[in-house]
Amino acid sequence: MSNETETRLRASLSAIPGLSDYTGPVERLGGMTNLVFRVGDACVRLPGAGTEEYINRTHEAEAARAAAEAGVSPEVIHADPLSGIMATRFIEGAETMTPVGFRADIGSVRRAGEAFRQLHTSGARFPFTFELFAMIDDYLRILSTKDVALPEGYHDVVREAQTVRAALARNPAKLVACHCDPLCENFLDTGERIFIVDWEYSGMNDPMWDLGDLSVEAGFDAEQDRVLMEAYCGGEPDASDYARMVIYKAMCDLLWTLWGLIQLANDNPAEDFRAYADCRFARCRSLMATEEFSRCLKTLQTA
Repeated sequence: MSNETETRLRASLSAIPGLSDYTGPVERLGGMTNLVFRVGDACVRLPGAGTEEYINRTHEAEAARAAAEAGVSPEVIHADPLSGIMATRFIEGAETMTPVGFRADIGSVRRAGEAFRQLHTSGARFPFTFELFAMIDDYLRILSTKDVALPEGYHDVVREAQTVRAALARNPAKLVACHCDPLCENFLDTGERIFIVDWEYSGMNDPMWDLGDLSVEAGFDAEQDRVLMEAYCGGEPDASDYARMVIYKAMCDLLWTLWGLIQLANDNPAEDFRAYADCRFARCRSLMATEEFSRCLKTLQTA
């Protein structure tokens, strides 16, 4: 950790209850856009550069508190919408999940499905509504002000996806409180239950978005998808739920392609975001070309 980063962190602690006089050790944790640290019994998040363009910190804080009340997320100790600094209770003994971690333990896949079910059926209400195509338009607007090129053919795929938009609108799902950004690293597994963290993109959404997006992020195979869906549904899912889960695998890549380009434009050093965006877009096109995608789209079109 650089001296500049530690100075910034130490200065931020002055406003956090129970941490204002903390002088002990700090540990850098993960984070693609933000700086995240363990500070004693707390996890402290400092917002990344440029995130104010597309993250509403007031909405995030409300969702994080609601998710904690639903029992699927750590207690919120402090959240300042102006600075974007947030502190939550550190979950001792929990493993931060990765695609490798999920592959190694099918039980963790089941626990993820159960955590989603607990969230989605909690009755929690999040202040933001996550609307896929509106967010694509918003991200394209942000990118129109930056010197970053879209992947070749991106607008063609967005036009093609209008058939998906129409199919989803034909028989819309009931919107529920969703995480909406289920990176593997946002899952903390104690071995008995999973906690979900990082509510920056959360909102009222089709619940199958969360399951489809996690499947893509973790690289689930057909067996893992089956376990995830059955744990979530308490048995075999109906055809419409499964179809929407598969459709959202491709649609989340269509959206997060743009997110990656925004990180590139903001000079986020966490990884090669040009490669990240190009890979996600290529996977989106590949998924949309599969027979399974076509079958699932037809299921929604005829529902």
